[in-house]
Amino acid sequence: MILKSESHGESDHMSLTEKVQEKQDEFIAWRRHIHSNPELAFQEFKTTEFIKQKLESWGIETRPNGDKTGVIGTLKGGLPGTKTIALRCDIDALPVTENTGLDFASKNKGVCHACGHDIHTATLLGTAYMLSQYRDRLAGTVRFIFQPAEERLGGSRSMIENGALDGVDCILGAHTWPPVPGGSIGVRKGAMMAASDSFKITVTGRGGHGAHPEQCIDPVVTGAYIITALQTIVSRRVAPLDSAVITVGHLTAGTASNVIPNDCVLEGTVRSQDPETRKKLADWIANIAQHTAAGMYAEAKVEYKFGVPPTVSTDSLVDTISAAVAELLGPDHLVELAQPSMGSEDFAYYLEKVPGAFFRLGTGDERPASHGSLHNSTTLFSEKAIAAGVVTFVGTVFKLTGSDMSALK
Repeated sequence: MILKSESHGESDHMSLTEKVQEKQDEFIAWRRHIHSNPELAFQEFKTTEFIKQKLESWGIETRPNGDKTGVIGTLKGGLPGTKTIALRCDIDALPVTENTGLDFASKNKGVCHACGHDIHTATLLGTAYMLSQYRDRLAGTVRFIFQPAEERLGGSRSMIENGALDGVDCILGAHTWPPVPGGSIGVRKGAMMAASDSFKITVTGRGGHGAHPEQCIDPVVTGAYIITALQTIVSRRVAPLDSAVITVGHLTAGTASNVIPNDCVLEGTVRSQDPETRKKLADWIANIAQHTAAGMYAEAKVEYKFGVPPTVSTDSLVDTISAAVAELLGPDHLVELAQPSMGSEDFAYYLEKVPGAFFRLGTGDERPASHGSLHNSTTLFSEKAIAAGVVTFVGTVFKLTGSDMSALK
């Protein structure tokens, strides 16, 4: 059943921002419900059903993400239009125990929305609601992608495989960002987030008694030298105006304090912005590991895995987002981000298929905990981000589809 847009009358004299303000408490209630009931990657069953029911109640066509969690919604405007704009949010939580003290804190022990995906979901639901109310003034089509498993850096691929981008001209996404004030939007042209790759280095030596190292080839010492040498890649091989991060976060070796083991295993993450630098990093890491090991009469086996590519926005789409924010929220709510983040986003997989842009939902406020890092169990998020995100998404869709912006004022 297709619901009609809200009736003409008093509400027609309200602007989009006024209508969003009027619905803000309801949008926040959705966020708090989702926050209280977080679900991990590909386990977002209740969240999926909640989203599906809301979309269908507004006359938005829905279909499943194959046999996975997540929802794909489609809204066709009432005016002629050829453009299809996709809007994406992620719906999964993290395996983190919440420690915020909120009265709507997670009810699921060991799981919480420490990355703000509950804010994202409420924002896209609010956007879907508002666009359904403006259906008869909308040209073109809007695709709503409620994606599972972003924290695994791969849920987007399930959505792509199940047709979420079919017929789509471009895609927009957003993410919470504590450094930007709540109610403001952060934008940046070009690279917004980094590629995320990983490596595993197995160093093989010759084990023996810890009291007789001269009879052994110590893989632990060799591994320590490799870790130190890897840091010279960023300081001496990556251009000063380029950026990269190499972190060894896992080191495994030995079973006893007085035994030199046969093997040592190092595992790490690699972040980069430039595609050419990204390719070189894999070669540099293998070269240093193998030659450092050989110099100490050990061997190093390097396994390198290319993961999520960098998230790079299309400049013209960033311009459109910026124009919508300035026009509807006011230029004082637009923040130009000077630097990209070295964090990663599987939104990048969509950008390999269609043009797109990624922006930030400001979530900082007067509470010190709102300026904490993402993925922290104590971080708080300004709920002003929801209304600002809804207005930004709706306004940008209207601009990209060629719909009449005067309908929103």
